[in-house]
Amino acid sequence: MAPNLEQAKALKPFLPSLSNELTVPNAFIRNEAERPKVAHDAFSNDVPIISFADIDSTDSARRSAVFGNIVDALENWGIFQVIDHGVDPTLVSAMADLSTRFFQLPAEEKLRFEMTAGKHGGYIFSNHMFGEEIENWREFFTFFSYPVESRDSAMWPEQPKGWREVVERYCEANMKLASRILEVLSESMGLEKGAFKEACLHMDQKVLVNFYPRCPQPELALGLRRHTDPGTITILLQDLVGGLQITRDGGRTWLTVKPIDGAFVINLGEHARCLSNGRFAAVEHQVVVNSNSSRLSIGAFQYPAQDALVYPLKLAEGEKPLIEKPVTFKEMYTKKMQRDVDVAMEREKL
Repeated sequence: MAPNLEQAKALKPFLPSLSNELTVPNAFIRNEAERPKVAHDAFSNDVPIISFADIDSTDSARRSAVFGNIVDALENWGIFQVIDHGVDPTLVSAMADLSTRFFQLPAEEKLRFEMTAGKHGGYIFSNHMFGEEIENWREFFTFFSYPVESRDSAMWPEQPKGWREVVERYCEANMKLASRILEVLSESMGLEKGAFKEACLHMDQKVLVNFYPRCPQPELALGLRRHTDPGTITILLQDLVGGLQITRDGGRTWLTVKPIDGAFVINLGEHARCLSNGRFAAVEHQVVVNSNSSRLSIGAFQYPAQDALVYPLKLAEGEKPLIEKPVTFKEMYTKKMQRDVDVAMEREKL
C-alpha cells in the first residue's frame, strides 16, 4: 500500500525535476569517456522509418515489401521507427498527456508511490538500487502490465484522473503491435509465425514512463547510460525533444534518433538476438539530456516468462549457436544485468 501524504512529505530526496542548481551534483557526473559526444537535437536521418500501412495487405507484393523492410532494419540496425502502425492516435496522445501530468504532480504525491525493495513497480528517482554508482538524470514510473495478474493496482496512481484506464488500453495495443512484429521475424526465419511468442511461453510486459528534466550541465551527465535491452522487443513512444541515441560501432560514434510525431521506435533485446542466433541485432543505446527542455518517453518492454528456455530457434547447417546450452531467461537476465553493472563500473573508473 502506498504511504499517506504525511509520510511522503517526510521524505526529502534529491529530485532532478526540482533542482534549481546551476551545476550538476557530483553523483551525476560521468567520466570523460562516457559523456555525450552528440547533442540531443543533432538528428540523424539514417535510422529506418517503416510504414505498416500494408503489413496485412491482400496484395502479396505490398505485404512482402513491408516484411522485407522490417527484416532488413532489424538485421542491420536492430531498430527502426514505425508509422501507420494502427494504434489509435487519440490513445497515444492521451497516454503521453497523462504521463506528463503525473510528473507535474507535487513531489510528495509522486513519492507516495516510490518503488522500494520488494515492490513490483512504482516511482523511481535513483538508480543506486540497481547497483550503479553514477546516477542517471531522470525520474521514472514503472509497472508490470502483463500478465494481468502481475498488476499491482495499489502502486498505480489515482492521479491524474483517467490514467489507469488509458494505461490498460495503451498496453494492450502495444502488446498486439509487438506480437505482429514477432510474427514477421518468425516467418522470415522459415518458422511458424507464432514461433517467437511460443518461445516466450507467455509474453510479459513491463512499462517505463521516463521523465528527463532539464539539466544545467548536459555535457556532463546522461539521462540513461549505454546499454542493450535484455528482453524480446521494445516499443518506445518519445516526444519531439530528442535524446535517444544509438551506436553501431561500440560507442565510437552516436546517432540521435529523429523524433516523429505519433511514431513508435522499435528495437530488439538480447532475448530476440539469441532466438535468431545473432541474425537480428540488439542495438546499444543511451539517452542524453539538455538544458532547455524536459523530455518524456514511454517504453513498453516485452519479455519472455522467467522460466522460458533461451536457445536459437533455427540453425543453418554448420552454424555455431550463440548459446551452447539452453538457459532460462531468468538466468540470462541475471547474468546480463550483472555484466552491465560491471561494465558500467569499469567505464566509470577510466
